[in-house]
Parts: sequence; C-alpha cells; structure tokens
Amino acid sequence: MRFLYSLAWWLALPLVVARLWWRGRKEPGYRAHWAERFGFYRGSAPRQRMIWLHAVSVGETRAAEPLVTALLQAYPERDILLTHMTPTGRATGQALFAKYGGRVRQSYLPYDTGWMVGRFLRHFAPRVCILMETEVWPNVMAQCARRKVPVALVNARLSERSLVKAQRLSALMKEAARAFSCVAAQTDADARRLRQFGAPNVHVTGSIKFDVTPDEAMLARGERLRAQIGTRPVLLCASTREGEEALILDALPAVDMADALIVIVPRHPQRFDEVARLIEAHGLSLCRKSMLGDAPVPTEIRVLLGDSMGEMFAYYAACDLAFIGGSLLPLGGQNLIEACALGKPVLIGPHTFNFATVSEDAIAAGAALRVADAGAMLREAARLLHAEHERLVMGVSAEAFARQHRGATQRTMKLLKPLLD
Repeated sequence: MRFLYSLAWWLALPLVVARLWWRGRKEPGYRAHWAERFGFYRGSAPRQRMIWLHAVSVGETRAAEPLVTALLQAYPERDILLTHMTPTGRATGQALFAKYGGRVRQSYLPYDTGWMVGRFLRHFAPRVCILMETEVWPNVMAQCARRKVPVALVNARLSERSLVKAQRLSALMKEAARAFSCVAAQTDADARRLRQFGAPNVHVTGSIKFDVTPDEAMLARGERLRAQIGTRPVLLCASTREGEEALILDALPAVDMADALIVIVPRHPQRFDEVARLIEAHGLSLCRKSMLGDAPVPTEIRVLLGDSMGEMFAYYAACDLAFIGGSLLPLGGQNLIEACALGKPVLIGPHTFNFATVSEDAIAAGAALRVADAGAMLREAARLLHAEHERLVMGVSAEAFARQHRGATQRTMKLLKPLLD
C-alpha cells in the first residue's frame, strides 16, 4: 500500500507543482523556498541533533508556542527545527519565535515521498519528531522508524469524520499510526478514536492551546485599536472561511445593528482583497485595518476588515463579543480558546466537529452560545451587545473556563521526556 501511495505522489507531482505556482499568484510565499519542499537545503547540516516539531499552518504554529518555549527552557543545549506546509504558518512561526534567535530554525516539510523525506532526515538528523494535532504522513513515519527517530503526536485530535476517512485507507494509515512512540490526546474522545486508528501509548493531556497567552505588546495593540474604534459596540467575526462572509453580509440588513461596528478577520490572508470586494458589493462602508494607521475609525464605517497577520489577540482584546468562524458551514470550526482566555463571550455556529469537546464544554460553562445560522448569529449578537450584564457574566465564565483547563504543556513535556533524555 505504501508503495502505491508513494507512486501516486510521484505521478501527482507535476500537478502539485502547478498548484503551488497557481496559489502563488495570490500568496507569493508559495513561490519561495521551493527546494525545501523537495528535500534540498542550502548550507551545512546542523551540528547537533535537533528537536524537530512539525506545525502545518497558522493554528498549529500558534498552538505550539507554549511547547516550543518549554522545550527550549528544559533543553538549553538543543535547538528546534520547526517545519510547516504553508507560508502563513512559516510567517507566524517567524513572528512568534524570532525572539529566540538561531535556536528556532524553520523549513518546509518535503512532500511525503520516501526519497524526499529521507534527504530531509539525513540533512537535519533530528533526535525526535514531534507532530502537532492531526499529522500522520506514512512515509515520514516509515523513514523515521528506519532511522530510529522516535515520533510523538501531541495536542492530538481526531474527529469522527477524520477517523472514517482514515479507515478507508486502513492498511496504509494503521501502519503509520502504529509507528508512534507516544500520543498526547486533547480529550478522552480523541484518545478513543486514536486508539481505534491504531495508535499505541495514547494519553490524555488536554489542549496546549489553553496555555497560549498573549504578550503585553499584543494586548496594548488591542487597546489602541479599541481607542480608535471608540464607544461603539464591536462584534468580531474571527477566522471566517470562504462562503461565511457572504452569509453574514446577506443576513445583516434584517438585523438592527446600525450602531455596532462589525470586524471581519478572514482565516486566510490570500482572501483579504476578495472579502473587501464582497463587503463593498453589499453597499457597506468599509475600512481596512492595514490602511487605518493611527487614525480613528470613522463613525460612518460599518465594517472593519482585519487584513493583518498575527494580530488575532489584538482583535479579541478590542471586541465586545466574538463569533468564531469555520462553524456556519460544515468546515469543522476554529479555535475558541483564545477568545475565552481574554474573557470574551463567544458565539459558534452548528458545525464544530473539529473542536467538538471544547465547544460543548465552553457552552456548558456558560462561556459560549451555539447559533443555527448567520441570521441567528447576528440576532444573538445584537441582543448581547445591548445586554451588558449578561455579556459580562459570559466573559467571566469564559475566562474561568480557559483558566481551569491550563497545564497541558507540562503534562505533554512529562510524556516526551523519555524520548528527549
């Protein structure tokens, strides 16, 4: 099965390269560092056996921050190799970890063929491989096993949908899953599904995302943005995905929110211009965060487009209420923990299967409310923005919910210790 899988990769490579170049039209980062994606690297190999941590994109990279910090503190003689698959993930890693200087080195993970992954492992010779959240690459696992590089899956989650998909390739994926040295699952449900998947040595450690905390500079940036907005109530639509902005904007005329500012922050930066055109097509006055500078947001502006990278904590700090995107359409939802950590009430749509347990727990804790569709979300937002006491109670519950679930980083470090010592 793995031979056929590898053959499929080689046959698909021309299409993969064409798609990479095509995506580079909107996001130039896809046309940079091409050699790394095929297992070729400039410069000499590292002198020491590094700790390799793979974080696919923005969400995984931000979630990895507490773990990266803990690893660097616990192992001062070792550096970290941080790999990604997307340019936005790489840019996020650069922004988060530049403060560590040369101790955090970045690269793209090559495509999952045995030859390319083998070149990657020969060049970097990592001591251990740590994969974030849901990454299971058959040739990565096989090549690591061949070179006796232990592999850990941390902050691991596996939805019922993903389990069903993986079981369709049972022989291939179970071989890969069995190669894990250990797995740190976010929840009991994730652990159960990961064991069904074939992973051994599965432990429940919680979500590292609860340990992510904003730095003071980001909070100060949020305070400045709030001062620029003024006293208007603010609804933040965070990490919206394609199709969701249209649903929200279509539903807006039927809801009395003329006094509120709506801040929309698309999940993917390559969509900023597209969403700006969509807002203008709906006849709404628009201001882009990148064009705002130090000026106040004019009172006639209905929508502020958050077209800046790495500032999500600032947007949360500036808002009164947050809707978490990816949940109005069957996309699985996005992370609501950051909003809760800043004591912001949360609204989520019906589709949160990627974060099922944490979403239900947040609702049970009084930190979040689930809505049926975009219209219901806007109606509930309009109500809460004018119900100060209820909103403040939800905010206190959200902060308490985030605080009580912290500690996953240290539990994960304890699980990783035998692989690192």
